[in-house]
Amino acid sequence: MNWDAISFDWNQVRAFLATAEEGSFSAAARALKTTQPTVGRQISELEERLSVTLLERSQKGPKLTEAGEVLLHHVRAMSDAAMMVSMAAISQSVDVSGTVRITAFDMMAAQLLPAILLPLHEKAPGVRPQLISSNSIDDLLRREADIAVRHVRPSQPELIARHIGDLTTHLYASPAYLDRVGRPSSPRDAGDLTFVAPIEQDGVQSLLNSLGIPISDRNFAISSDAGTAISGCVKAGFGVSLLPAAICKSDPGYEQVLPDLRMPTMPVWLVTHRELQTSKRIRIVFDQIAYGLSQVVKAS
Repeated sequence: MNWDAISFDWNQVRAFLATAEEGSFSAAARALKTTQPTVGRQISELEERLSVTLLERSQKGPKLTEAGEVLLHHVRAMSDAAMMVSMAAISQSVDVSGTVRITAFDMMAAQLLPAILLPLHEKAPGVRPQLISSNSIDDLLRREADIAVRHVRPSQPELIARHIGDLTTHLYASPAYLDRVGRPSSPRDAGDLTFVAPIEQDGVQSLLNSLGIPISDRNFAISSDAGTAISGCVKAGFGVSLLPAAICKSDPGYEQVLPDLRMPTMPVWLVTHRELQTSKRIRIVFDQIAYGLSQVVKAS
């Protein structure tokens, strides 16, 4: 093996990865607990070493170049591998045990996290995860939970957050419903369909209107404050809803509606309390969820 070819400064790579994922040099500096000039210098040194420009600097913030996009893919794979090595080392070197409370929105808790957490049963059998369905960041602030999966980045300084990525979303309906009412060929055609939405449905209506789907209150057949109930209503044939592709795409009970229509993504943030970073049992669960969700995001 040519060891010279794989020699690099991991700090430079971490600075690039953090900047790409956090969206700015200042946010990357906070995530890495260093200074903004240090992050900028490390990325410049990496660019010089590789003889490519990875980030375009502008007043709007750094933007990945084509070379940066290619490198980011490989760097994320390196980060995932490093995370797995760290998890294996922790679980083998100490007796990691105890309860770890995890909060997530109900669809995540019910349909994605169980499979992600299953490997912990072998890696750290003494760790006992508790899954709690909740959308409130206050669970962490009140110490009612150790880890949270959220769709927005928390602003509280006592919390630390990692942006795992963005889940793809699409409009889905049951095949039986579409067989009954027909499959729309354009956003305007979709205005004749019925929809399933959260109880606070104004945001969904505005979003769909902005995408060219002319719906109003009359289009909503049923609503719920629970994501699992919304997906269940879609599967039962009530109508159409915006749902995560990671949950629906492999389930024959869902069919994508208007597959060429570009839909918004769903940010995924993994959050814990700053003081809990020193807990080995919480760290190994945090890293396992981060790794598992990163694979889900890539596949979506």
